[in-house]
Amino acid sequence: MRILIIEDDSKTADYLAHGLREEGHLAEICNNGVAALSRATTGQFDVLVVDRMLPDLDGLALVRALRAAGSTVPALFLSALGDVEHRVEGLEVGGDDYLVKPFHFSELLARITALHRRREHEAPSPASTVPKVADLELDLLTREARRGAKVIALQTREFQLLEFFMRHVNQVVTRTMLLERVWEIHFDPQTNVIDVHVSRLRGKIDKGFDPSLIHTVRGAGYVMRDPG
Repeated sequence: MRILIIEDDSKTADYLAHGLREEGHLAEICNNGVAALSRATTGQFDVLVVDRMLPDLDGLALVRALRAAGSTVPALFLSALGDVEHRVEGLEVGGDDYLVKPFHFSELLARITALHRRREHEAPSPASTVPKVADLELDLLTREARRGAKVIALQTREFQLLEFFMRHVNQVVTRTMLLERVWEIHFDPQTNVIDVHVSRLRGKIDKGFDPSLIHTVRGAGYVMRDPG
C-alpha cells in the first residue's frame, strides 16, 4: 500500500514510517496541512493517516477539503484528542476511522489494512464494471467472462480471483495478497489452495488462447501481463 502520513511531530511520523516500511508498505510523510492537501490530491495513495492538530491547515479542514474535491481515499485520524465529540467530528467531516494516541502499532496497522480492504471491496464505478486485458473481458454486473468470442464459465472463487488479477494487471501478486484479499484469510493455512485455483483459472482463460495472460513469478507469486 501507498500510505501518506500527515503528522507534524517528527518522532511520531518517523516511527510510523519506519514501522509501515518494515511491513512492506510505501510510506511518505507530510508535516503540515497545506502541503498534505496538495500531495493527497495529486498523489495516488491507498490510505491517509491524519493528525488533527497540524500547522497551516488542521486535520479536520484537510479531510473536509479532500471530500469536497471528490477524493475518496480512506482517511484514518490519529490524534491525542480522544473525547467522544472529537471522534464524532472526525467521522462527520469524512474520516473513515479514528485512533487515539497513545496507540499500539499493531492496531494501527490492522485498521489501515481494514480500510484498504474495504475500499477494494466497494462496488466499482460504472466506467470500471467491465475490466479488460487484451481480448479478455470480465463483466462485473452480469458476472460473465469472455475471451474473444468465447464465453468462459467461472465458479465464484475463480471469478473473484480473475477480478483481482485484472485489477492488478502487470503487478506481481503474492500468495499472501491473494489469501487476504480474495479468501480473506489472514494466516497461512499450509495448503496449496492458491496454486490449485490459479491453475484451474489459467486452464480456462489461457488454454487454447494466445498469448497467455497469467504467469508464474518464481519465488514471488503471479502476474497478469497485458501484452498490449
